Amino acid sequence: MALTGCGRDGDVNLLPGLGQFEVIGVEEDDMLKMRAGPGTGFVTVLGLPNGTILNVDSCQPMGNTRWCAVSLGGIKGHVSAAYLQER
Repeated sequence: MALTGCGRDGDVNLLPGLGQFEVIGVEEDDMLKMRAGPGTGFVTVLGLPNGTILNVDSCQPMGNTRWCAVSLGGIKGHVSAAYLQER
């Protein structure tokens, strides 16, 4: 399913509690970077392999990328919506 809840198709959704999404599309020898803020200029908080389940709270566009505020356990950060799929 497309990640329309995070605005991937052009609609920006800033509503809280979008639900659970799975990390997909990351190269086998790489990890999706959870960052401290919505952009590549923010420090990496955690590396997430494919299959990781995240809670998505909200998403917003920043430049050409849509960034989602996510949490995993008690860890919070931001990831690119391009690597998320609704569960």
